[in-house]
Amino acid sequence: MPGRADRDRHGGDHDRARQALARGEVVPLAVLLRRVQGALGGEVVEVEFERKHDRWIYEFRVIAPDGQVIDVDVDAATAEVLRREAR
Repeated sequence: MPGRADRDRHGGDHDRARQALARGEVVPLAVLLRRVQGALGGEVVEVEFERKHDRWIYEFRVIAPDGQVIDVDVDAATAEVLRREAR
C-alpha cells in the first residue's frame, strides 16, 4: 500500500518519543518546537525522532520567513542544537 511504510515509520517515531518522555529521557516535543520556531522565526513543517550515537535526536525541517529550508537536529534530552543546515 503506497505511503504505508512512511506512516508506520512516523507512527513508530510517535510511540518511541512518548515512551522516552514517560521514562524522563527527553524534553517534551512542544517545548522544543517553541524553541526551534522562536530561534528561527519560521514554521516547522516536519519532525522526526531517532536514536543516534546513543542519544535521542529530534530532526526538524523548518521553512524560514525568507522561504529558506533549514534542517535542525536537537538533542531531545538536553535541547542542545547539534546541527543546523540550510538546504
